[in-house]
Amino acid sequence: MPIRYTHFPRTEKPPEFISEIFEIFQSYEQEISTEMGNKLDSDGVLAILRPSLSNAGFEVESGKKASQKIHRPVTFKENGEYDMKYEIDAYHEGNRLGLEVEAGRGFAGNAIYRDLIQGIVMNGVDHMVIAVCNHYHSNGSDDYKKCLSICDALSMQNRIKLPYSLTLIGY
Repeated sequence: MPIRYTHFPRTEKPPEFISEIFEIFQSYEQEISTEMGNKLDSDGVLAILRPSLSNAGFEVESGKKASQKIHRPVTFKENGEYDMKYEIDAYHEGNRLGLEVEAGRGFAGNAIYRDLIQGIVMNGVDHMVIAVCNHYHSNGSDDYKKCLSICDALSMQNRIKLPYSLTLIGY
């Protein structure tokens, strides 16, 4: 399966910047494609994508140290300083876009749910991109297809409306 994506709501054409992000993933297909047998963890995938994402204007996590993490504020305390924040793999200020890259735990580890909820409460996120495996090597499942069913169900019901548009990428 090649790298693929679906944009939500599906009744709207994806913004132009989604094509640029998709092209970045496609340009590294040989290195990151889970369908081709690559078994990188999410940090490994992000390390490969980092130079191109940075060139596209993203601030990208560069390691596990606090100073290398990207944070988005959730709540603020006195004097406008944030007192609650969530980590995100990459953020594009101009497009107000958050990007999360998941490897094996996209579906099986319920990371899709965490990413969807954290995207709801993070300040400055008008668009969320979540990248998951096309083929999860340990159990052979199509994480993209499973996560797509969650995103479809969430976008089709009328009990809640996401405060951001969403793009799911399968790599």
